[in-house]
Amino acid sequence: MLQQDSPRSDTEYNPMTASAPATEAHPLGYDIQAELNRLEELILDNKRLPFTRKTLVDEEQLLDHLDVIRLNLPAAFEQAIAIIQQKEDILLQAEEYAQSIIEAAQRQAAQLLDDNGLVRQAEAEASQIRQQIQREYEDIKQQTVAEIEQMRIQAMQELEQMRQDVLYECDDIQDGADDYAEAVLTRLESQLTDMLRVVRNGRQQLQAEMAEGEPPHLGQV
Repeated sequence: MLQQDSPRSDTEYNPMTASAPATEAHPLGYDIQAELNRLEELILDNKRLPFTRKTLVDEEQLLDHLDVIRLNLPAAFEQAIAIIQQKEDILLQAEEYAQSIIEAAQRQAAQLLDDNGLVRQAEAEASQIRQQIQREYEDIKQQTVAEIEQMRIQAMQELEQMRQDVLYECDDIQDGADDYAEAVLTRLESQLTDMLRVVRNGRQQLQAEMAEGEPPHLGQV
């Protein structure tokens, strides 16, 4: 059986080092990773074909290793599931135990506060804290309103500046358009003048030829 060789090994095949594994399922706790390592060693320790990256592998030994892995995978999965379940049970018990400790501590703390009159002191301190928070809130609100008003005034100023800039640019564009229109009309006027001159010359020549009794020469200007 040919197998693509790993670049990690150039060793020759040694039949004395290859051991055929038993194909029966092992008891719970069988190390699948160790069997995979042995399978890898089986492939890496065999003879490599010259000038290729392929290796000659004993098909029977390879199949035996695969059978061992296949037979023990269900047990390995069951073991993993059992371990996970055991860990979850331990975590659940730890959480329940921690919750019971917390609840007991809370009850004990509440009893101590009530017995020593610390509840009223805590309420007074809480009231002071609420009042302080309310004052700070009002200060922050007023400051925020002032900042918003300042931002609004600044925005209005910037908007007005932008409007002035736009009007200035519009005036520049209008001036440019007027100059362009003036240039176009001047050029058009010049062209029309030339055309009018050509027409007048043609009429004069036509009238002269008609006065002399000669037929008009069409196409001459």
